[in-house]
Amino acid sequence: MQKFIVTPNEAGQRLDKLLVKYLNQAPKSFIYKMLRKKNITLNHKKCDGSEKTAIGDEVTFWLADETIEKFRETQKFQRSQPHFKVLYEDDDLLAVNKPAGLLSQKARPEDISANEEAISYLLDEGVITEKSLEVFKPSVCHRLDRNTSGLLIVGKSLGGLQHMAGVLKERTAEKYYLCLVEGIIKSPADICGYLVKDENTNQVRISKEEVSGSHFIETFYEPLGNNKKYTLLKVELITGRTHQIRAHLASIGHGIVGDGKYGTEAVNDLFRRNYRLKHQLLHSWQMVFDEKTITAPLWPEFERILKEENLWSIYMDLQKK
Repeated sequence: MQKFIVTPNEAGQRLDKLLVKYLNQAPKSFIYKMLRKKNITLNHKKCDGSEKTAIGDEVTFWLADETIEKFRETQKFQRSQPHFKVLYEDDDLLAVNKPAGLLSQKARPEDISANEEAISYLLDEGVITEKSLEVFKPSVCHRLDRNTSGLLIVGKSLGGLQHMAGVLKERTAEKYYLCLVEGIIKSPADICGYLVKDENTNQVRISKEEVSGSHFIETFYEPLGNNKKYTLLKVELITGRTHQIRAHLASIGHGIVGDGKYGTEAVNDLFRRNYRLKHQLLHSWQMVFDEKTITAPLWPEFERILKEENLWSIYMDLQKK
């Protein structure tokens, strides 16, 4: 016989889903059979698996230890050295500054992403354990493109993950980006349109009119200053769609410098030659939610280019506001 007490990261889900995570090698048919025969009980009572678990609930396995071990496999997490910088942390959330070139979440099993690096960081800090990962894994609450740097929020707890999901879905968070774009922009603007994604090419196109499969998008931008060739923009993401900022700005003739998919090739070639730039100069700069303001400083490469292009003082003025 073995038992465990439901923790905050396990509470709020159906009992059968929790049991599938705990007895991760057992067929579901076996779990439901054990529930019917009262070989698995909740708070010493018969249950069918549909019950919502609560903090402090006691789950008891009236099974031989050998049977439990047979159906329970502990998988060792492959740790990786974090490349991000920690910006903020509380009991439920972790905010990090992601460098360009790092995936937010893995696309293939062998990938290493900010998600895995965050778990490694929390394991190293003793915030979570390998055992706790069997029933709940911390996860990023939103995504940034691989080659977009900046602020990324990670849910450390189930409650934190669920809360941020609600904040982002209801659009109560203010999300600001900084980017260097081609050309001169002198006035702020709120631009709207419709975005259509091509799943085969992982590219999007912008339409002024609603078309089949399109999604409404809204992007607000404010020019911070220019050097007569390029403009440093502060962008507020009103809606959040794949490649929205990149494609939306390109559609009005102001592609982001370094953007290989939507920018101008001649400009990209120039920055590759002069600065060895390999990614777009787009940075998730700031998020405001729950009376918190979290800001991610620019990474050194973006800093260096702004200095060389005589735009650094503009960014420094923004930091003082």
